[in-house]
Amino acid sequence: MSSVSAKPRRWAGPGFETFGSIFGFIYTFLAGNVLLAVANAPLVLCLALVADPAAAWPFFLALSVTIAPSLAGIFAAFRALNDDGGAVKPVAAFLRGYKRSFAKAALLGAGAVAMLLFLGVDLAVLQSNAQTVPGAALLVPLIVVVAAVTVSLTVTAIAGVVLLPEASMKSILKASLFLAVQRWYLSLAMLVLLGIIVSAAVMQPVLGIALAPAPLLFVIWSNASYAFHAVLRSA
Repeated sequence: MSSVSAKPRRWAGPGFETFGSIFGFIYTFLAGNVLLAVANAPLVLCLALVADPAAAWPFFLALSVTIAPSLAGIFAAFRALNDDGGAVKPVAAFLRGYKRSFAKAALLGAGAVAMLLFLGVDLAVLQSNAQTVPGAALLVPLIVVVAAVTVSLTVTAIAGVVLLPEASMKSILKASLFLAVQRWYLSLAMLVLLGIIVSAAVMQPVLGIALAPAPLLFVIWSNASYAFHAVLRSA
């Protein structure tokens, strides 16, 4: 019986598909940041021109109504990245997703902005009349929690609109509320990442918007997509 000695195989290094996948991510992130800036041009321009955006928060909150449809666009680009890999065309995917989901995403964004404006005004009134309003110490944390849930629910619902374009708005909102509460740790992570994006955009509008949003939004999209698919598998 003769024994055949097999030579150990050498690692040939990363293949073409690996480099293509890396390029797809980089291209999608760079294009996504540019498209987000263009889709929210009034907000970006005002952030760059106004020295203290916090002092004019109602104005900037109203301008942020354009964010929701652009989130639908970037989420659609991320979905195409997952499906197509290195062959992804992020600009075309963004535009398709923006157009397809505009009505639902814009409605979600307008509702969220209206709710946050209402909560922000209430919070400002409570803080300025903390000594005279009974229970102000309890109402302030409650308002903050409701605002956080509003943001988390809206972003999750926008992801649901992209993932389930045929589903009704009522079904998406119910599923999003369920996910936001059941997987609270993902909602908390989402709020932290969104806070980083907002802080970067406010402190350094040009660099912050050019570099920060897409990679962090990709993490948010991945978590939301995982949560929706987990619910669908268990249904």
